[in-house]
Amino acid sequence: MKTAVEWLHDTLGYRCRDPALLGAALTHRSAGGQHNERLEFLGDAVLNCVVAMLVFREFGAADEGELSRFRASLVSGEALAAIAAQIELGGQLRLGSGELKSGGTRRKSILADALEALFGAICLDGGFEAAAEVIEHLMAPRLQRLPSASELKDPKTRLQEALQARALPLPIYTVEAISGEAHNQRFEVRCAVAALDLAAAASGFSRRSAEQAAAQQLLQDLDRKLREDS
Repeated sequence: MKTAVEWLHDTLGYRCRDPALLGAALTHRSAGGQHNERLEFLGDAVLNCVVAMLVFREFGAADEGELSRFRASLVSGEALAAIAAQIELGGQLRLGSGELKSGGTRRKSILADALEALFGAICLDGGFEAAAEVIEHLMAPRLQRLPSASELKDPKTRLQEALQARALPLPIYTVEAISGEAHNQRFEVRCAVAALDLAAAASGFSRRSAEQAAAQQLLQDLDRKLREDS
């Protein structure tokens, strides 16, 4: 079985000089001891800086708002979790028994946080340029596949803009229920536009993700209603 240092070199082409630093990056707080939260903090900053430079360089005609949306898409929890799964980061993580039993090695939030911690560890171990090289390698394919800036607006923003364009009041979001244990809660959210007699419900592992999913559903319902009325 490969060591973490070997896995990192074979997967990302980076040879870590301090195995203890890499070990900390791959250790979830549930495992006890030195864990990856501080490295996650650093890695998040490094990631945002590098991706900002990438989109600035790639999209020379984009304005600040468009660049922000490009960056947000690339560094979102969903995107980072997908990258982490692609490089099989979950198999390298050290988690407490409770997290292991509940599928923590596949949980998106844990994977995304660990990937940021890994970037932080590489930055400390080999410097900013080393971390930037790894990040650019991982982000390059996604950078080329980014949709247009307007398509990257999140559902809540698009719903708000659609309603404002028709001089309609903003939607109301209501948390209908919260289930699950504290570390793995699920939120049920309802999004309603009373003036149109429209409402949609959705769930997610955070209030924000549930609101976005409900807004997306309501956008589809709004589009259908407008087509029927036209």
